[in-house]
Amino acid sequence: MAQVWKCSGLRWAADGPVLTWVGGRRSALARGKRVAFGVAEGGVRICVGARGHACPARAGVTGRSTGARCEECARLDRAHSVAADTIADDPRPYRVYLAWFGPGLVKVGITAHERGAARLLEQGAVCFSWLGCGPLMAARRTEELLRAALGVPDRIPYAHKRAVRAGLPASEAERTAEIAELHARAAALGGWPESLTPEPFRGVDHAGVFGIEGAGRGPAAVGEVAELVAGGAIGGELVAAAGPDLHLATERGVVVLDTRLMTGWELVSAGGEPCAVPVRELKRAAGVQDGLF
Repeated sequence: MAQVWKCSGLRWAADGPVLTWVGGRRSALARGKRVAFGVAEGGVRICVGARGHACPARAGVTGRSTGARCEECARLDRAHSVAADTIADDPRPYRVYLAWFGPGLVKVGITAHERGAARLLEQGAVCFSWLGCGPLMAARRTEELLRAALGVPDRIPYAHKRAVRAGLPASEAERTAEIAELHARAAALGGWPESLTPEPFRGVDHAGVFGIEGAGRGPAAVGEVAELVAGGAIGGELVAAAGPDLHLATERGVVVLDTRLMTGWELVSAGGEPCAVPVRELKRAAGVQDGLF
C-alpha cells in the first residue's frame, strides 16, 4: 500500500518556500525541482480542525475551499485570531505595513514584530514597506486610519494577485514607486496613535525571491487548479512561487497550484502522471502582456 501524507500548508523560510506535513516533515521547494503528487483513490477531504485540534466530527469539506475547515471549526479558528480582529490583549509589539501586489493593488496590514517579513511572503506581497511599530491596538487604529483616510483596503483576493503577476513592472524602482508615494501620504496624516513609532520608507522587493523577474523567470501561467479530486494527480517543474501559490510547468503549460487546496486530503507520491485535476483558465488583468515572466 502506498504511503499516505497529509499536507499542513506552505511556509516561507529564509531560503524559500517549504511544504510542511502532518507529523513534522518538511519539503524545501527550490525552483527547477519537480513537484508531483496524487490524491488517494476514493479519498475524501476532511476538515483540518481548529487551533491545533482535530475536527471532532471529521467533517467532509469541499475541494474548492482554501480554508479546509467545516463551519464549526472555522468559527472556532476565528474566535481567537488577530487576523479576524478577535484578540485585543496580545502584549507583543506589532508592525503596520503597506504591501504591493501589482499595479493598483496595495493593502495595509499588521503583523507581529517577531515574525519579520514572513507574513508578507505568505501573502505573496511583491514589495512592501513598514509604516510603524507599537502595541496591537495602536497598530489596529493606524490600519483603520489608512482605510478611512486614504481608502487603502486591508484585504486583496488571491485571484486579483494572480491576475496581475504576469505583467509586473520590470524594475524594482517601478514596483516600489506606488507604496513609496502612499507611505508619504500616510506619514502626512494627522491622528496617528502616540504609542505607535513611525518607520521611514524602506522598500523591500520579493520579485527575485518569488522567481518572477529577471533572466531566470519562467513562462507566464495559463491556468490555475480549481480543486483536487480523489484519484487525481498533478506534477511539474517549479518555475515560481509566491505566497501560497506554486507555478508548475506541466504538459498543459504553467499551472498555478494554491497549496491551501492540498490540506485535508490524503496524498500519495506520483511520478510522470499527467495533470489530472480540474484546471480553469487564469484570468488576466486588463492590459497585461503575454510572456513577461
